[in-house]
Amino acid sequence: MTNIFGEELQACCFTPLTGYYRDGYCRTASVDQGKHVVCAIMTVDFLVFSHSQGNDLITPRPEYDFPGLKPGDKWCLCALRWKEAFEAGCAPLVYLQATSERALEYLNMSDLIKNAYKEGDVSIR
Repeated sequence: MTNIFGEELQACCFTPLTGYYRDGYCRTASVDQGKHVVCAIMTVDFLVFSHSQGNDLITPRPEYDFPGLKPGDKWCLCALRWKEAFEAGCAPLVYLQATSERALEYLNMSDLIKNAYKEGDVSIR
């Protein structure tokens, strides 16, 4: 598994446990229709946007072992949802080292880099 730089894919998050396989890594399979390959750091703007698009990532869903997300949480996001949010001006930040190279099949490297998370970034609030 490699990231967008061709390096070893880093883990995105274990708490909450994310990824298509719920193993903490943003990797995908042919049956993953959403292509959960972008390690995104949740922001208020993105969570509100996602909810308005019919994808509520805020509300806990215990039946799916989903705790609900809050600003600052990392989550493996669908590539096309990230692109949709980017085009709407509210894309979440991206943890590049944990974003799969498969993201480049759907997204521009320069767009991902423009939205890169930097340690201590205050724009997650």
